[in-house]
Amino acid sequence: MKNVFLLAGALLVAAPQAGAQVTSDEAEIRRTRTESNQAIARHDVPAVLATMVEDFHVSISTGAFRSSRAEMGEAFATRFKEFEDALYVRTPTTVEISSAGPVASEIGEWVGSWTTAEGPFRTGGRYVAYWKKVEGKWLIHAELYVPLFCEGEGC
Repeated sequence: MKNVFLLAGALLVAAPQAGAQVTSDEAEIRRTRTESNQAIARHDVPAVLATMVEDFHVSISTGAFRSSRAEMGEAFATRFKEFEDALYVRTPTTVEISSAGPVASEIGEWVGSWTTAEGPFRTGGRYVAYWKKVEGKWLIHAELYVPLFCEGEGC
C-alpha cells in the first residue's frame, strides 16, 4: 500500500504546470512515463519493457550499463524477486520535443526504494531519457541515472 501512495504522489508532481501548454507528443511521453512507473509498482516486467525500444541502453545509478531491453528485463526481474517492495519512480520535470527529428529529451528526478534485511533503503537523484518515435509511438531509447542521495544500510 505504501508503494501506491508514493506512486500517486509522484504522479501528481509529474503533471505539467497549470496553464502550461503541452503538445500531444509531450503528453504522450508523460503518459508513457506514468505507465512505466505504474508497471514497476506492479512488478510487471513485460509492461515496463513495452515502453522501451529493442536496443534500449541505460547507465544505471552504479555506473554499470545495460545494453538491451532484454537485459533490462532480467535486471528488473532479479530486483523484484529479491525485494518484494522494490519501487522506482521517475518524475519528469521537463520534456522537450526535437524540431530536428522524431526524438525527445526528458529530464527529471528519480527515487528507488526497497527493504533489505537491515531495514529501509532509498536512493535517488536526476535522470535524462532519450525518446524516439517509432511507428507513431514514443519509446525510451536510452536513459542515464545519476545518484545524488542514498539512505539506509549499504549506501
